[in-house]
Amino acid sequence: MIIGLDVGGTHTDVVLLKDETLAREIKVPTDSSDLFKTVLTGLEKITEGIEPEEIRRIVLSTTLTTNAIVQGKTQQVGMIVSGGPGIDPALFQTNEHYFTVSGSIDHRGREKEPVDEHEILKIADILKKKEIRNIGIVGKFSARNPAHELKIYEIIKDSFGKIFLGHRISGNLNFPRRIATTYLNAAVRPIHKKFFEAVRKSLEEKGMSVPIHILKADGGTMSFESSIDFPGQSILSGPAASVMGSIAFASGEGESLVLDIGGTTTDIAVLINQAPVLEPLGIRLGGYKTLIRSLKTCSIGIGGDSVVREKNGKLEIGPDRIGPAMAYGGSVPTPTDALFVLGMVENGDREKAIKGIDSVVKGLGMSAQEAASEIFDLSCRKILAEAQDMIDRINSKPVYTIHEMQEGRQVNPKKILVLGGPAPYFAKRLEEISDYSVGVVPRWAVANAIGAALARTTCEVTLFADTQLGIVAAPEENFSETVDKNFSKEKAVKKADALLRQKALQTGASDVDEIETEIIEDLQFNMIQGFHTVGKNIRVKMQVKPGLIYGYDSYC
Repeated sequence: MIIGLDVGGTHTDVVLLKDETLAREIKVPTDSSDLFKTVLTGLEKITEGIEPEEIRRIVLSTTLTTNAIVQGKTQQVGMIVSGGPGIDPALFQTNEHYFTVSGSIDHRGREKEPVDEHEILKIADILKKKEIRNIGIVGKFSARNPAHELKIYEIIKDSFGKIFLGHRISGNLNFPRRIATTYLNAAVRPIHKKFFEAVRKSLEEKGMSVPIHILKADGGTMSFESSIDFPGQSILSGPAASVMGSIAFASGEGESLVLDIGGTTTDIAVLINQAPVLEPLGIRLGGYKTLIRSLKTCSIGIGGDSVVREKNGKLEIGPDRIGPAMAYGGSVPTPTDALFVLGMVENGDREKAIKGIDSVVKGLGMSAQEAASEIFDLSCRKILAEAQDMIDRINSKPVYTIHEMQEGRQVNPKKILVLGGPAPYFAKRLEEISDYSVGVVPRWAVANAIGAALARTTCEVTLFADTQLGIVAAPEENFSETVDKNFSKEKAVKKADALLRQKALQTGASDVDEIETEIIEDLQFNMIQGFHTVGKNIRVKMQVKPGLIYGYDSYC
């Protein structure tokens, strides 16, 4: 059995997959003030009456770290940053306790200026007096040579709690983004660790020793244990669940829009030949540009429970949600109430929905029926407009999917896949008012949780070699070896593939035979001195191919 759990703004969806079928599905209200309780309630309800040994895998998608960053509820951390030739790290300050220090390494990994131990000790003393426990350490070219980050770590390691090293967070060379990524990992770590311990304790009390995975922003998973050292990977996992859920049921070639219409937001994504469009550099969240690999998604404040208001003689929808629809006992009218008024939904109090809509439009000269139709149409048109804006943003830059760059491609989807609680109602109207062919994803109410449950473990490795210096290294993986001048790109690919498979198993993959690797970048440059080739500079980047676990078709 496999459990998938996706925390949404309104409901948390949980599914149990058994014997190649959807055996059980539940929804529990999401308590944004206590997401720990929400997740544990969902797990307890879905496993009621289930023998612990029958569960072989649990995948969680949570908004916990995302909300902490957006709401500014992260803990204070210390950042120690060293630069290099040509750039001042002070320009990329992330937080109050941010210190730039001397010492530098160049782009080939050669030391140009050593670390000043006395300077580091003074900074450590300041941070200790501020009672700061978590630290981030970043050097400009640590992805080429992590020696300075490791030196600073050795100086301060006994004085603090968790210390994040930039070269272990990402092997990419973008210095400002690596600083921000390291900072966010340090900042969200306490709340993620608390979440981890609460989930683990709850399962232990039920006698469950089950592999737990976290859904990442790129639509892949990593083991819960691994996520403690990389908590930033869980940022934006919610929209990723929607995308993976749509992939489980998508078919055919071409391009499709994906709309997950929830109670609080609508998540938008694009598929090209069933492969999600990727944000190649990384997530931008809360003002921070990061190296956290992510699917290209957009969340807008329009959902079934968005507040409907009248302002200056016009109807407005969202972006806030105050509670459920009035038909379900809420205090303000919503698009869901409009569906009750239009007779599309019947499992609530239609009279309360009518009164709510009437209260908003009494000065507009509309009947409740007319207003409900206007509210529903406005919701659909706003979603379509935001989707088009996203398509335009995608087309303004080179287009990447999770597998490859789509050279010169202009995205122009003709199909829409809709999931989420009100999907059937919205799908019909979206098709009527647009030129799209619109379909409802099977199991639309819990397809996001199914997507989380079926997502495959993913990871990537970046390896570089400098044959003049005689070194091949992947600092992110704590790997380096000496090589001779005959070391080739082909040998680099083999090294990277071996490291990647090892990493995949360490971060949650269950079987080495199921790990599909692919090259996403392989570059080689000759280094010339005095008209002679003195060595080669080689860079190889590989990933475990994102997608769904084997046999997923049987769940659709």
